[in-house]
Amino acid sequence: MRFEADVDLHFQGDGETAYGVKYVLTAVRSEHVHGRIILDVEWVAEKGGEAKGATDSFRKRAPVLPGGQGVIYDTALRGVHHHQLLRELGWLSVNKVQAKELIKRDGDVKRRVEKTVHIEDKVVNGKTVHLYARAGAVGVSELDDKGEPTFVELKRLKTHRKHDKAGTYRWYNEYLLPEGGTVVVRLDTTDEDRARKLNRSENVRPIPPSDPDFKRIYNRRNDAESINRALDDSMWLGRAHSKGHERQLVNMLGYALMVNGLALLQHRQRQRLKEAA
Repeated sequence: MRFEADVDLHFQGDGETAYGVKYVLTAVRSEHVHGRIILDVEWVAEKGGEAKGATDSFRKRAPVLPGGQGVIYDTALRGVHHHQLLRELGWLSVNKVQAKELIKRDGDVKRRVEKTVHIEDKVVNGKTVHLYARAGAVGVSELDDKGEPTFVELKRLKTHRKHDKAGTYRWYNEYLLPEGGTVVVRLDTTDEDRARKLNRSENVRPIPPSDPDFKRIYNRRNDAESINRALDDSMWLGRAHSKGHERQLVNMLGYALMVNGLALLQHRQRQRLKEAA
């Protein structure tokens, strides 16, 4: 009897399950049609290992991507992975924070219940400012007209990083305070955070979903998802072309070579047209 020994039950970033053989594709692209290059294909051997596999792939590819600036991914990445991207690679991670709860109806998400976490207290102009994180954004707590505490998001003014002598990076956001003045907040998890059991990188995003720049950047994830869709469409009835992760890896590499070959052909044709003009 034929069966697939390498299948497992995997959990996606949105909490949904998928049964099968899982791979991670790492890709970059230009602004041109057929401008995508697949850089790496990694087999996810164990359930729950997607984020680690993706981070390991980014780490291996970083030396050959000197212009790399960041990663767009879903919520499969957690705090430890965001910290590694920020601290070790100096890359921004652009994605959403896992919700405290997802309210669903008929299988569709109707409402997200966001978690609010106290980040730190800072003294600005002689006044203590209590800083919180909600849905990746940094803000303060103010009382509404009913005397109830409400989260007030701070406007991000700029994001910057510092390169340490050890080769690692430190990331900061500067925010505008409601009463004037600014405050600078660390983005990657520090030793002090660990001592008080705060997973800063899990709860704070350099560019949160509420930021005006988020939609413009995160929309590129739709293009990344199209890689998976094109691969799925190549499978008859959604079934793999072969059995076993090693054979399927050969299929994946063939698919990547086809995509990359088309991108290279289009690039060379554009270069010839430019030289001819």
